[in-house]
Amino acid sequence: MGAAKHIQETFQKEFKGEKDDLFNYKALQRDRLIEFRKEKLAVVRLEKPTNIARARTLGYKAKKGFVVVRVRIRKGSGLHKRPTMGRRPKRMGIKKLTRRLNIQAMAEQRAGRKFKNCEILNSYYIGDDGKMHYYEVILVDVNAPEIVSDKDINWICGKNQKGRAFRGLTSKGKKSRGLKNKGFGTEKVRPSLRAKKRQAK
Repeated sequence: MGAAKHIQETFQKEFKGEKDDLFNYKALQRDRLIEFRKEKLAVVRLEKPTNIARARTLGYKAKKGFVVVRVRIRKGSGLHKRPTMGRRPKRMGIKKLTRRLNIQAMAEQRAGRKFKNCEILNSYYIGDDGKMHYYEVILVDVNAPEIVSDKDINWICGKNQKGRAFRGLTSKGKKSRGLKNKGFGTEKVRPSLRAKKRQAK
């Protein structure tokens, strides 16, 4: 079994909160989240990915031009103003109102606003506590010569990839647009939600 497989299994045990004779994986994850929570900034640049195995499967390379940031984003559906006019509680419109956008896609957009010279490649889950979700976002500097000359990744330098996170072109962006499904039940998804007057969502 390779090192990447061992790393992936370790993180899965941490997310599930398992224990064995050698390690308390739940305590390892708890200590990591405490450190995340103490950080003052919501978007923090990292020297290297926390989950290197997951990052490499999503296209990360340890070379110039790749940037990894950790994004902290709130849990829940956000704030909703309570109506002042009278109505029964069922019609208040406070509970169970969610955004049209996936929370992980929101984290990608926040990273993109912080690093405006980079494009979002992908992102992955790293943990959550009672109030926050934590994601790590992989960004690519499209002007770096190391990226332009790399045949595996220089597709992201094209004009059609500009503003990927804000146009729903990342993996989570496509999921929030409903493009991960096809066939029966997805007739109103394509060519776009706006084209079909948002009847699919």
